[in-house]
Parts: sequence; structure tokens; C-alpha cells
Amino acid sequence: MKKWVYFFGAGKAEGDGTWRDLLGGKGAGLAEMTKIGLPVPAGFTICTEACDYFYKNGKKYPPEMKKQVADNVAKLERTTKKKLGDPKNPLLVSVRSGSARSMPGMMETILNLGLNDRSVASLASTTRNERFAYDAYRRFVQMYSTVVMGMSKEDLEHRLRALKDRLGVKEDTAVPAWWRNTKPTSARNPGRIFRMTPLINFGERWARSSVPGWRRRR
Repeated sequence: MKKWVYFFGAGKAEGDGTWRDLLGGKGAGLAEMTKIGLPVPAGFTICTEACDYFYKNGKKYPPEMKKQVADNVAKLERTTKKKLGDPKNPLLVSVRSGSARSMPGMMETILNLGLNDRSVASLASTTRNERFAYDAYRRFVQMYSTVVMGMSKEDLEHRLRALKDRLGVKEDTAVPAWWRNTKPTSARNPGRIFRMTPLINFGERWARSSVPGWRRRR
């Protein structure tokens, strides 16, 4: 079976720093740092060949990839002792773009994937900092809405400013539940609303890129 996903964590990694063409620069670097014993948070890399397949096959995933991603998410949960989307002990991940060659300013990142209306309450309780938790959630919704759903950053900022004016506050963190009021929808598909399912969020994020083919071999 073709391998599309490569894990790193707990001092072990599938790949190393020489695997740039397959894992991209970030993926290869993370694998190398993990192997030499640096305290790198566990994760996994979807290889450049998966993106090449995606664009050559009508933007469809390789048939084996969905299970491999699910298996690696489960492995990540076992390694971290947290669970994606869990309301009590949520696993939060960042989804980062990467290519075999450096492309400054062309890559996109989404932080705090795994937060939703339930897990954000757990983050607030664990950190004893509700303001931090809801601000992290707000940032996730903003990044996801612009990178994946195709909303303009200007539109989101306009909505946020309008809401702050209506509430009479100046700081973004003073409106922790702003996305419930704005209800983000896709600019490409106005009927598509923001979804709260972390694995769906992850899959949609991977498929969306600021540069078509950015993970292809170069």
C-alpha cells in the first residue's frame, strides 16, 4: 500500500532531514529534530506526493489517505494523551503548509485546530484563563474562515470592528463569542457555514492552499 502520511514524535520519526522532496522543508526538519532528541511536539506530515496526486486526479484524495490520516491522528492522541475535539481534554494542533523549496510569504498556517464550542470551555478551565481560551478560538475561526472558506480578511475585520463598536469595547479579546454573531460563510459558497468537527476542519484545510501545487515536488 502506498504511504502518504509520515509520523514523528516520542523520539522517533519516519524520515529525516534529507527527505525534503517527500516531506517538504518543514516536515523533513521536524523529523530530523525529533530524531536527534530535541523536544519537538508530536505530529505527522502528509507528503508532497499526496498533493501531486490531488491536483492530477480532479482534486480527489488518494484512496488510502483518509485511513492513514485517521490512524495517525489516533497515534497522535495516544502519544499526547489528548483527544481531538474532546470537550474535557482536547488535542489542539497547527496545520502548516510546506514545500520542498522555500516559498516566503506563500504558505498558510492554521493554529488551534481542535477548538470548538465545547472544547474551548475545557481550555478555559484548564488554563484558568477564559480570555486566553476564547481569544485562541477567535483566532482559529478567523484563520480557518479566510484560508479554507475563502472569506476576505477585510470582511472579517470589518465585522469584528462593527461588533466592538456595538459593544462599546476596544480590545478583540473583549468579544470572545464574536463568531456566533457573525456566523462565517464561504465567499465561494454562501450556504456553507463554519463547521465544528475537527477532522472535517483538518481535511478541508489540507485541501485548500494559497498556491495550487505548493507541496508538489520541485
